[in-house]
Amino acid sequence: MNLSSQPVRSCSKEWQTRGLRNKPTQRQMGSISPKVDKQLKERSEGICELCTAAKAVQRAHITGRKQIDHRTTVDDLLHVCLPCHKWLDESVEGIKHKRKLQAEGHQSTE
Repeated sequence: MNLSSQPVRSCSKEWQTRGLRNKPTQRQMGSISPKVDKQLKERSEGICELCTAAKAVQRAHITGRKQIDHRTTVDDLLHVCLPCHKWLDESVEGIKHKRKLQAEGHQSTE
């Protein structure tokens, strides 16, 4: 096919980018909105939801960001201290605990 005989159909950048993506990206689904963050902090009252002894400084996804199939809600998260977050993500016992919470449909550890 000889394209030189075809008319040029140039498109502006505005026209090319005007289409909206209907499905949120994986990053968007895993991101934590300010509203959800506020709800999480209210639920935990600033105390680690696992050890209940340390100040909660991190938010841990119960379902991994790459596996989540909806926008993150407060029920998908735990407000935890750094050692508990490391335990959840890196130890065999922590991973088993996360899977147990997933199966139970985590509401709150209280």
